[in-house]
Amino acid sequence: MRLADRVAVVTGGAGGIGAALARRFAAEGAAAVVVADLDADAATAVAAGIGPAALGLPVDVTDERQVRELVGEVERRYGRIDLFCANAGVTSGAGIEAPDAAWQRAWSVNVLGHVYAARAVLPGMLARGEGYLVNTCSAAGLLTAVGDAPYTATKHAAVGLAEWLAVTYRDAGIRVSALCPQGVRTPMLTDGIAAGHVGALVTAASGPVLTPEAVADAVVEGLAEERFLILPHPEVADYVRRKAAEPDGWLAAMRSMVARLRR
Repeated sequence: MRLADRVAVVTGGAGGIGAALARRFAAEGAAAVVVADLDADAATAVAAGIGPAALGLPVDVTDERQVRELVGEVERRYGRIDLFCANAGVTSGAGIEAPDAAWQRAWSVNVLGHVYAARAVLPGMLARGEGYLVNTCSAAGLLTAVGDAPYTATKHAAVGLAEWLAVTYRDAGIRVSALCPQGVRTPMLTDGIAAGHVGALVTAASGPVLTPEAVADAVVEGLAEERFLILPHPEVADYVRRKAAEPDGWLAAMRSMVARLRR
């Protein structure tokens, strides 16, 4: 997919990767870019900075009614949605001891947010015979996020859902990509590094920490090639191959890295 003259929606668009995606889509000539976020004021500010092609709208991706209303509003304004980026995500920074509320929050945002988006946007896409879904899943969905059990489990589920969508709807004209970056210079990572969280330290030590803009570049390239896995950190593909070929060795290497960083 090329972005010129397309209508795109980005959830979690008020900052980080989401804001970078919205800006890049507009720069690519999108007809409209909708910046959707729980923080309505921040979403509006990002849209205002982009210009007249952008619109900021509020949405809580854990509320299916709000997601449907978002999709309905965009379709009323612009007639269609060509690209929907389910980008909103949350971390917990905890292990299995995380309270049930943290597990539920991770599930609601990182998985059900993608489910609700697909339910809302697919009918219009299927009626037109084309559309594109980009789900931000994280490299944690292919590997693991040390120090964050809810994030790891839900991001694996997000990858599984994206695979299911790709298998089920590709022949109906729907393209699906799973965006799986590793370390990205956003508050989610930098705050964790500052606090000394081992998960953030492992992520930073596993490869270069990219800017959100570099991730947006990778997404535009991945859309043009219609690749399922969009890997801004190419080394993630090597890690996945190593993990699949020798899972016990890969787990041992991960344990060794964690042990070194905890010293």
